[in-house]
Amino acid sequence: MLHRLRTITSHLPKAVSTQTVHAIASISSTTGVEYTVHNDNVACCTVPAVQSDYKPQGTIRPYAGFDRAYITGSDSSATALICVFDIFGFKPQTQLGADMLAHALRARVVMPDFFEPSAPWDAARHPPKTDADRAALQAFFGGPARPQDAVPKLARVGAALRADGARRVGAYGLCWGGKVVILAGGAKDTVLDSVAAVHPVMLKVEDTHALRIPLGIYPSKDEPFDEYQKILDIIRVNPFASKNDHKLYETMFHGWAGARANLDDPENKKQFEDIYARLATFFTASIE
Repeated sequence: MLHRLRTITSHLPKAVSTQTVHAIASISSTTGVEYTVHNDNVACCTVPAVQSDYKPQGTIRPYAGFDRAYITGSDSSATALICVFDIFGFKPQTQLGADMLAHALRARVVMPDFFEPSAPWDAARHPPKTDADRAALQAFFGGPARPQDAVPKLARVGAALRADGARRVGAYGLCWGGKVVILAGGAKDTVLDSVAAVHPVMLKVEDTHALRIPLGIYPSKDEPFDEYQKILDIIRVNPFASKNDHKLYETMFHGWAGARANLDDPENKKQFEDIYARLATFFTASIE
C-alpha cells in the first residue's frame, strides 16, 4: 500500500516555497479593532500555504448539491471517502492526498467545496498582516468555516454516495475539517462508517463523547497536547476501541498534510506519505 502511495509522490514536480491561546474576544492595543476568536490555534492562523505544481488526477464537477467537488478514483467502487479540505480549499497537495487514497484503496474520493456559496480563505492574505485581516479570518471560522454548519452537508454527500452504490463510506478532515468529521461521526443517524482527523483545530474532548464510529486522530506538534491526551482517554475505552487509531506527528507543523505541505522538504514529504498510508490502513480496517 505504501509502495502505491509512493508511486504517486515520486512523480511530483518541485514545489515553491506555537502555542495555543484561549480567548473569546480580542481587542488590538494599537488599532482598537475588536473581534471574536473562533479558532485559537496560532499555527493555523499564521502558517502560510505553499504553492505546488502537482497535476491532480481527478476532476471538479457538481455532486450531491455542490456546484464543485473534486472527485478522484473509481465511480463504481464500493468504497468511498469524503474529504473535508482545509481553509484554503482545492489545493494541489490536498488533491494529491485524495489521489493517493483513491489509488491505495481503489476507492472513490469526493472533496466537495464546503465553503459554497462563499469562498475558501485567500492564501494571499495568510498569514493576516493587519488587525482587519485577523478579524476577517476569525469571522471566516465563525462563518463559512463553522464546523457545525458543515456537518449536514457532509451527511448529504455520504447519503449520495450510498445511493450511488457505495457500501463503505468514511470521511477525513484536515484543519477545521477534523472537527467536522468528528461531529458527523457522533450524529445519531450518521451515514459514515469511520472518520479521521488530521491536524485538527477547534477540537475539544467533548466533541468525541458522542462518537458512534471508529476514529483516527493525527495531530501535529502545533495542536494542544493536553486535549489530545484527553481524547485518547475517551477513545481507548469506547465500544470500538480496537478499530480506533492515533499518532502524534511531533516533528510536523499544522497543515503538513494539506495546502501548507512543502513536498520539496524531505521530512515533510516523508511524513506526508506516512499520514496518507496510515489513513489508508485505518480506513481499510475500520470500514469493512
